[in-house]
Amino acid sequence: MQRAGFALALLAAVAAPLLAEDDPKIATEYVVKAGETLGGIANRVEVPRVLIIEANGLKSPFTVRAGQKLVIPRRRTHTVGEDETGLGIALDHGVTWSAIAAANGLDPKKPVKKGQQLVIPTIAKAPPVAAAPAPAASPRAAPDPGPAPGAPKSSTQPPASFGWPVKGEIRRPFAARGGDKAFHDGIDIPAAKGTAARAAAAGTVIYAAQGPKEYGLTVIVHHGSRWTTTYSFLDRITVKDGDKVKAGERIGLVGTSGLATEPQLHFEVRRNRVALDPVKYLQKD
Repeated sequence: MQRAGFALALLAAVAAPLLAEDDPKIATEYVVKAGETLGGIANRVEVPRVLIIEANGLKSPFTVRAGQKLVIPRRRTHTVGEDETGLGIALDHGVTWSAIAAANGLDPKKPVKKGQQLVIPTIAKAPPVAAAPAPAASPRAAPDPGPAPGAPKSSTQPPASFGWPVKGEIRRPFAARGGDKAFHDGIDIPAAKGTAARAAAAGTVIYAAQGPKEYGLTVIVHHGSRWTTTYSFLDRITVKDGDKVKAGERIGLVGTSGLATEPQLHFEVRRNRVALDPVKYLQKD
């Protein structure tokens, strides 16, 4: 994992979606407060009411309830910089490259060009299932993994304790960058070829394809609040860009792609583009 700095930089990029800001005029997600109406929220965030309705799949009479999270569909743009790639741009904005390419009428398989102006689409959440407001209850083990999570901006802890993607002894541990020893951005866990590699927590798949040569077939899942997990050396990928996965859901099969010399899974945990030691965040047996 020490080679190909540019390729590693691509995987080092972590989804950095906009969080709900203190200023409602720039928020990309809004949490409804008691007594608020959709019209009042539209005025406050300065986005037409009809666009909020469409982005959230709201149904007539378009009432909202306290605590409800609304996607605020703002237009974002990105100017392609030197040496940027579609994958890197997608990871930066927390939106799949296929969605960005479609919004700009581009072939997702072709490279982007320096100076190119791209529209970054707002990915709406699935229309909510009609249900009576539920009483306050304990939060789920993992938060909403949408592109604009409402997790506190100050959060430095993962959205939930991460589950082991496969069971087994760690063959190669994490080694931080900048030390005397060769760095290793994750952990390698041997497992039989074809063993299910499972999502460590609920989230949204933001990359599911062949990664840089060292990583082989790779899946990256975004968990909100700028946390991601990476699963590499896969034999087969069983999810696609944009899929929402539950904790423990299969995302691929263990294999020997990339630099793997035996069937194993390379697993990474990152926050704000920084690789962290996964063992510190994995559930204890």
